[in-house]
Amino acid sequence: MTLVFINIIQILQKGDLITHQRIHTGEKSYQCRQCDKAFSQKGDLLKHQRTHTGEKPYQCRQCDKAFSQKGEYIIHQKTHTGEKPYQCSQCNKAFSRNSNLINHQRRHKGETILMQPK
Repeated sequence: MTLVFINIIQILQKGDLITHQRIHTGEKSYQCRQCDKAFSQKGDLLKHQRTHTGEKPYQCRQCDKAFSQKGEYIIHQKTHTGEKPYQCSQCNKAFSRNSNLINHQRRHKGETILMQPK
């Protein structure tokens, strides 16, 4: 007997089930025509295509800075609210992004931080 554990998600249509199963099978049916990168979800392909088009649909109302990804826009909003939920346990310095905290903590350990070009 084979036991199958199903994620607790609501699958309303057969197409939704097939799309969900791609997460587990690794099948990537959606391919970018410009760079051949492939994705299992159509939405991920659409987000990726913005890297080629330069489209930035998420615009900050306070400073007019625009973003291609919703997550980056949400993180940016913290710069206006002053919210810094990520705090260093060694020196209590706080950061708006977890990645900045991780880089900061590496400095405590004496690690060299390589900055990625923007």
